[in-house]
Amino acid sequence: MAEPGLRIERQGRLLILTIARPARANALDAATSAAIDEAVEEAERDAGIGAILLTGEGDRAFCSGMDMKEAAAIGAGHGLIPGRGFAGLTERRRTKPLILAINGTAVAGGMEMLLAADIVIAADHARFGLSEVKRGLFAFAGGIQRLAHAVPRATGLWMILTGETVDAARMLSLGLVSEVVPADRLMPRAREVAEQILSFDAVAVRRAKMLFDSAADMPIDQALRFGRAYGEETLASAAGREGIAAFAEGRGARFNDSAG
Repeated sequence: MAEPGLRIERQGRLLILTIARPARANALDAATSAAIDEAVEEAERDAGIGAILLTGEGDRAFCSGMDMKEAAAIGAGHGLIPGRGFAGLTERRRTKPLILAINGTAVAGGMEMLLAADIVIAADHARFGLSEVKRGLFAFAGGIQRLAHAVPRATGLWMILTGETVDAARMLSLGLVSEVVPADRLMPRAREVAEQILSFDAVAVRRAKMLFDSAADMPIDQALRFGRAYGEETLASAAGREGIAAFAEGRGARFNDSAG
């Protein structure tokens, strides 16, 4: 297997992953896909990591999907991790927030990773799409499924069946990205968002994310019961008491920075 094209950097409680294959438009070969999966798996186990930031090298592409040259040589699908999907992200249930900084084109598997992320900050020149149909394929690793939950039928099927790309402004209007910024503000803004999340109580963040993800698959009455069970426990937590006291005293809250 080739050496993975992934840079891994830890800044305090933030893990930064950079896809570093610009000559291939940051397409993922099997080694890089496996490396992302392994890094995320380790982050999930590490109580000292509170969030993950994923981006691509350069300003041309975030990720253009699977490496077609590798697929032509050894067969398609080697970037799919069993039970966890493309790059170990598109079918995985995570507890740590995943922020994507989209520095360029995000198509095919790159778009599928975006749809599986929690927060997406996009450069204003980025373009997005599910291009698999142009290669005799379709986005079965989460792209079509998540798009079906996220956008109207006519919009989703246009993207899926034409394979055409849309720009960052359109993605923002569809609610598929969180924020669009100038390219030179992309990483600073993504880090700001990550640090904001990391300043909060890690258990509250984890449970809020878990409730949102679970509620998407539940009837509302079941989701409300589920939320109340966790919410009442949070109300009685040390972090909850600190947050309330800090507000009442007009000061910033001081949460334990452990992931809990």
